[in-house]
Amino acid sequence: MRSDAGAAVFSTVVGNNATEGVTWVRSYVTADKGMTYCIYDAPSPEAIRAVAEVNGLPVDKISEVRVLDPYFYVQV
Repeated sequence: MRSDAGAAVFSTVVGNNATEGVTWVRSYVTADKGMTYCIYDAPSPEAIRAVAEVNGLPVDKISEVRVLDPYFYVQV
């Protein structure tokens, strides 16, 4: 459900992230809402930790990942 209050919160998070060059790509939430996994594009793990602190969000672990595109390997 969208709301003006929700939009304001997300706008603040995106603005705070921009100060460190961090882009929030997407988040995934488990069915029981007990865990959230977030994907960021950022210059460093330190930048992610810095904006998470400003945004009041917990960070338990940061792992660097790369995109694996299965269609790259499919020949047509």
